[in-house]
Amino acid sequence: MLRKAELSCEADSENYLGGSSETMYFIGLDVHKKTISYCVKDAAGRMYKEGKIGSTRRELDNWIRTLPQPRMIAMEATIFTGWIYDHLLPHAEKVKVAHPLMLRAIAAAKKKNDRIDAGKIADCLRCDFLPECHMSTPEIRDRRRTLRYRNLVLRQMVQMKNRVSDLLMESGVSYDKQRLHKVGDFTDLFSASEEINESIRPLLKLSREHILRSQRLDRPLIRSLERDPLLSERLRRLRTIPGVGPITALTWALEIGDYTRFRSVKEAISYCGLCSAEKSSADKVMRTPISKQRNKHIQHILVEAAKMAPRYSHELALVRDKEMQKGNRNRATLAVARKMVAYMLAVERRQQDFVPAEQLAGKAVA
Repeated sequence: MLRKAELSCEADSENYLGGSSETMYFIGLDVHKKTISYCVKDAAGRMYKEGKIGSTRRELDNWIRTLPQPRMIAMEATIFTGWIYDHLLPHAEKVKVAHPLMLRAIAAAKKKNDRIDAGKIADCLRCDFLPECHMSTPEIRDRRRTLRYRNLVLRQMVQMKNRVSDLLMESGVSYDKQRLHKVGDFTDLFSASEEINESIRPLLKLSREHILRSQRLDRPLIRSLERDPLLSERLRRLRTIPGVGPITALTWALEIGDYTRFRSVKEAISYCGLCSAEKSSADKVMRTPISKQRNKHIQHILVEAAKMAPRYSHELALVRDKEMQKGNRNRATLAVARKMVAYMLAVERRQQDFVPAEQLAGKAVA
């Protein structure tokens, strides 16, 4: 009888969490724009419930009341994940978000549909195989949304400027590239040039209005973030680093979020996409090009900042010159960007302003 009880599912210690008599239930969600497929399993992997609900707060509230407790919930990271994560967080022991690429590698199968995907997410959560990704706080996510919106506005403005140049070149209009988009010069060109065809004048006017509207949007968005009480002191410290301006500081603060999640500088550099992927087999180690698994927003800003930073810092100039001796300009830029990541992470951890190495050496001698 004892042997029989040991082999039964009811005596399985995995059915109990922390020695309590309550079974933990694991819920996998496959989230889409209009529907959410769900699968509920117990610790032994037995199916408790599965189905589909609408992607609305009301239906989520009605659905969560029908589920047993205690429970853990997991879902794949999508554009819809943020609000669902925040809404379900008070109703579960834990809510986890899975990294899409890593989850796909673990749960790949020949047959795929929403019901199966929800079951696999529940199994990964139950077996502790879920490749969890970091979820920033709602406050950081709200401000990051504003910054990314500003970046979108800026990209559209650049596209419009390029389109104006294209229209003029198509029509054979000569212009000064350096002065084209200044207010007075564009007005003079538009009114005085006889080379501008009547067919493109409405398009040029619309493009110019779009550029001016984008410029008017850019400044208020940046000012609102810089003056935010949650960010102002953090941004001030980051801007004490040579070469770190307002956009670089804002992007770091909002894209990194909680800096304590990085155990080392190497992890932060990898997250920022400033190192190549590694493939090792036996005694062979091969370095591939820059990995695509990165935060593309912060990678772009850091690379652009690294091109200018050596002008403001003797230490960064030495880093760049050392790499330039090897004859690769791009590697020199990446080396400066990695050094800037180390500086910013150190400033965040110490909660102090940046002090150049020359000043530290002078204090040590004194």
